[in-house]
Amino acid sequence: MIDVLVVDDDFRVAEINAKYVGKVPGFRVTARAHSAAQALAAVERGAIDLVLLDHYLPDRTGLELVHRMREQGHGADVIMITAASDVTTVQQAMRLGALHYLVKPFTFAALRTRLDSYAALRRTVDRVGGRGLTGQEQVDRIFGALRTSPAPSAPGLPSGHSEPTTDLICGVLHRADQPLSAHEVAARTGLSRSTAQRYLRHLEQAGRLRLSLKYGDTGRPEHRYAWVAP
Repeated sequence: MIDVLVVDDDFRVAEINAKYVGKVPGFRVTARAHSAAQALAAVERGAIDLVLLDHYLPDRTGLELVHRMREQGHGADVIMITAASDVTTVQQAMRLGALHYLVKPFTFAALRTRLDSYAALRRTVDRVGGRGLTGQEQVDRIFGALRTSPAPSAPGLPSGHSEPTTDLICGVLHRADQPLSAHEVAARTGLSRSTAQRYLRHLEQAGRLRLSLKYGDTGRPEHRYAWVAP
């Protein structure tokens, strides 16, 4: 089994990411952390193979944590999972040895693709190292194991629905601290209200959102939607 540390300052996001990891064969979450200090303590206790790391932490950035880990000789591998998508942060992550970089919001399929390629990397390193092989061909095998194919489209999307738009709406709702109306979702995503309503209806029917009604003094009740953790 590959032992994983999930690091995210949002308790709900950490729980969702941990459940995603638990659905991938060969991986298990052995610790969660919500700050850099907690994460470093977990790594120091040992038995961590892979860190799924957010960049925005309350006490220091994720990349500062990686730098500290390397200074102290901790060799746990790192996959960044963060909303930070600026070029500078991505370049720094590469220079510090992050194996993958996944931008929030993301789908389970996208995370699984990265985890599968990481597992393939470990198998390749073990196989090549066990044979004592050297040379360019073996090096190419190791680096090639990290290549990922685009994540497949989510099954079951109705005609006219796209996965990026679905992910955008899901990201807005799972970051929200209260249920949102179609109008509020549209405002936060830049979509039209009718488009937001169409996606929200599908996601609710698929069990990914919970629908509630808010009654006013007059008129029809307002439909409000809340994220349902997988």
